[in-house]
Amino acid sequence: MVRIKRSVSSRKSRKKVLKNAKGYTGARSKRLRAAKEQVMHAGADAFTHRKDKKADFRKLWISRINAASRQNGLAYSKFINGLTKAGIKVDRKILADLAVNDPKGFKKLVDVAKKNIDA
Repeated sequence: MVRIKRSVSSRKSRKKVLKNAKGYTGARSKRLRAAKEQVMHAGADAFTHRKDKKADFRKLWISRINAASRQNGLAYSKFINGLTKAGIKVDRKILADLAVNDPKGFKKLVDVAKKNIDA
C-alpha cells in the first residue's frame, strides 16, 4: 500500500483558518487553536446579526414613522390603524422613506388616516 501524507491538505486547512482570522488581535490571528475558535464564533455571530438586521431596520422605520406622524398630530398606532381601515397597503420601509424625503406626501397619508379613524 502507498503511504498517504497529509502535509499539503493540513497546511491548506490551517492557512484557510488563519486567512479568515486576519485582522484579529494578538494570538487570535497568529495561533491556530485560538484563531480557529475565534473564526467559529465570528461566523456564528455574523449569522445571528444577519437575522437581527431585519428587526433593527424595522425598529428604525417605525421610530421614523412615529416621529413624522406625531409632528402631524397622530400617534403611530392610530396612523397605522387609519391606513389599514382606509385599505392603503404601504410597508413601513416606504412610509419611513416618505416621512424623511417627502413630508407633504406623508401629510396627505396622515390626513387620510385621520379621516378613517373617525369613520
